[in-house]
Amino acid sequence: MLFGAFVLGLGLSITLSETALALLTLRWLWRLRDAEVRAAARWRLWQPVLAFSAVSLMSALAGEGPIGPALAACKGLLLVAALYVTADALAGPEDARRFLSALLIVVAVAAVVGVLQTVACPGPAADYGAPGWLYHRCYRARGFFSIYMTLAGVLSLVMLANLPRLLPGGPRARWLIPPWLASLAGLLATYTRGAWMGFAAGVLTLLPATRKGRWVLVGGLVLIGLVALTGPQHLRQRFRSMGDADDPTVRERIYMWRSGLAMWRQYPLLGAGPGGVKRQYIRYALPEAVKKRTGHVHNTPLQILVERGLLGLAAWLWLWVAFYAHAIARLRRLPAEAVQERALVIGALSAITGFLVGGLSEYNFGDSEVVMVAWAIMALPWAIPATRTAERTSTRRTARSTSGPSRSTA
Repeated sequence: MLFGAFVLGLGLSITLSETALALLTLRWLWRLRDAEVRAAARWRLWQPVLAFSAVSLMSALAGEGPIGPALAACKGLLLVAALYVTADALAGPEDARRFLSALLIVVAVAAVVGVLQTVACPGPAADYGAPGWLYHRCYRARGFFSIYMTLAGVLSLVMLANLPRLLPGGPRARWLIPPWLASLAGLLATYTRGAWMGFAAGVLTLLPATRKGRWVLVGGLVLIGLVALTGPQHLRQRFRSMGDADDPTVRERIYMWRSGLAMWRQYPLLGAGPGGVKRQYIRYALPEAVKKRTGHVHNTPLQILVERGLLGLAAWLWLWVAFYAHAIARLRRLPAEAVQERALVIGALSAITGFLVGGLSEYNFGDSEVVMVAWAIMALPWAIPATRTAERTSTRRTARSTSGPSRSTA
């Protein structure tokens, strides 16, 4: 019940998801009193997680300004619990498939609400009265979240994680196609270019992993591009401006990146401390920049570098390298006939790729709703039993032992 509430909250309410996550974490820690539970616990990625957490705390203690706000800005580290409670809750591939299906349905509801918001919105103003869920910040789809970028990040992650299950040659869960398409409409209605690019990158990572579905993936991306180019005016404008360096929002991001690099040069090893951009950006804002204050520099690796320095960036990169290494190794050990299991691992790789690429133009690692979904999806490769991944290795050994004597006898 707690995990179901957590999944529901991931798409509809951050209060519900964080409350359920806290209770799930307490339950998990309580169960660790048992020696057998501790022995069976899956402490995946604990080394880079511990390293990044340690560097974050060191940076908070060593940075300029009050220590209290810097330590408070580290609270996002607690969300890594989503990785461990999800891995603990998913006892096998069937649980993982149910988790992904439920998550897709939940975010599809948010996507439909987001589309309704943009369709009913009278204009670009911030508020048009009651009901607030429909008319507050309705110009770009936000669903039940406070801002459109959050909805876009969540939709991209969940859609990419489920996509391998819809392709030819895969499990073909056709009943998931309607909520997936509804989520796609919601993603387009957010007008969030960074999430669009991340989604496209995640789709492209699926090409080497599927033969029958390649034309579907490429054709689908082309079709989405055509829809964007022939759709409503604001959608066309946002799509065409993605590579335009003269676009005001693109230019403003470039100013932020330059200011961020200037900040990092002052604190190269441990950075300015968590929350440092919000506290100090005004001192480094360029004269030509419109925004003189901001909480982040619209680029996740640069934000990590500025606030946690080279040590923090190294630990952060280690986390993703470790995840990819483990997931790819697990994928290679799966036999070809393990279609369901392979789809889970490939979906996780695709989703995290989209998340990281999307983070090149926004600070999605600092968005609690988005990063909770990312942590949860990262648990999918560990939902596959080790005995299943060992089948291919066992088959290879049997084949070598069988072929060896036959050659010597010949």
